Amino acid sequence: MTERTERGVETADPDELPPFAEQMAQQLGGLRGMTEAAVPVIVFVLTNILLGLRFPAEESRTALQWAIIASATVAVGVAILRLAQRRPVRFAINGLFGIALGAWLAWDSGKEVDFYLPGIWITIGQIVVLVGSIMVRHPAVGWFWSVVANGGRNDWREDNRLVRVFAQLTALWAVVFAIKVVVQGGLWMAEQGTALGIARIVMGTPLFALLLVITFSVVRRVRREQAASPA
Repeated sequence: MTERTERGVETADPDELPPFAEQMAQQLGGLRGMTEAAVPVIVFVLTNILLGLRFPAEESRTALQWAIIASATVAVGVAILRLAQRRPVRFAINGLFGIALGAWLAWDSGKEVDFYLPGIWITIGQIVVLVGSIMVRHPAVGWFWSVVANGGRNDWREDNRLVRVFAQLTALWAVVFAIKVVVQGGLWMAEQGTALGIARIVMGTPLFALLLVITFSVVRRVRREQAASPA
């Protein structure tokens, strides 16, 4: 069933959208996808800590190398397992690329903190895209919503209130991502590898899930208010 706004644009009934939990799970790859994305980073952090206790300071590069090998091996194993089970591999491939680049940087410099540099760079790029989309009045979160919850339709572009709401949500995402960069960038400059690894895990999937919760809740509330208002 569809509903017609006062501008004559047909929109999907918000109650007919897939359940929120299902939508969020799809975007995060489900519980398994979220776990698989976090495991290589967790392995790197734990291996580096444990081997760092075993090897003296002058052999810290040895601990780093084994941590890189362990995390890369796990990431490759996850991708192979998904292929063998004929499951979607895009989450595993994305994670594998990030792990490989981070591992190369850390191996080349001998600094564990460089393992996390690709994630910081990617976040900076995301901030640029988010802010730029607001400036050209095409808020990125609105297009994200169109793809994941509105059947690819961009009817929200015809509704000034929704454009404003999506612009505000996009600004929220940009601010949260900027906080990530400040925290993780500060830890990188201070060469606090363990703390940076923990921050990477905490400010990864859990933070993204929180942004999804806020976004879906706000947009659904606005759409229901519009549906309930007199035509």
